[in-house]
Amino acid sequence: MADSNTILPAELQHLALKQPEKKEGSGLDQDAFLELMLTQIQHQDPLNPMESGDFLSQMAQFGTVNGITELNGSFATLASSLQSSQALQASTMVGNTVLVPGDKSALVSGGQISGAIDLTNSTSNLMLNITDATGQSVRQVDLGSHSGGLAKFTWDGTDNNGNALPGGTYSIQAAALINSEAVAQSVLVNAKVDSVSLSKSGGEPLLNLNGLGTISISEVREIM
Repeated sequence: MADSNTILPAELQHLALKQPEKKEGSGLDQDAFLELMLTQIQHQDPLNPMESGDFLSQMAQFGTVNGITELNGSFATLASSLQSSQALQASTMVGNTVLVPGDKSALVSGGQISGAIDLTNSTSNLMLNITDATGQSVRQVDLGSHSGGLAKFTWDGTDNNGNALPGGTYSIQAAALINSEAVAQSVLVNAKVDSVSLSKSGGEPLLNLNGLGTISISEVREIM
């Protein structure tokens, strides 16, 4: 007599063949699995019955696969919810000013540029050097001593002699005096959010900033 642990009897083969067609990769659903298992029990060799551990092992394997499928579905739902939440959050930023990493900013004639320096340590003297589009230094700003963290600054758009400079893109470099050594520091600038772009691939929303181009929403340090 054939070993029913390894070979399906004719009745079980017939049952397997008449199962509804599944899409590739979908496998058996829970009802079909249980029906197959009951049929296997009914047609097992009474002289060589399957061990109870075999049934438990099959059920555990099915439970694991079924659990993973449900978990994947839950993750997909969670990802969709997070993306929708990010899109909603990004839309509320339109028209507001945000603080983002960047060493360039657009100066409007008669306007000003503001931002912050991300200090790694406290400093006895923090200096800004502002250059125009040609790389020429047009203004040095002494911000004095600061503790570690964000040190805010505002440049009024004038040169070292107090003359108003024309509108355009200007670069900002920062150096902090730490232990008698000038150490370069990261610069952040304030910019207005003109619009929001949503990624078709499911990535995080992108903010289109006035005069600064596009950044991801995760780069925003502060919302004014």
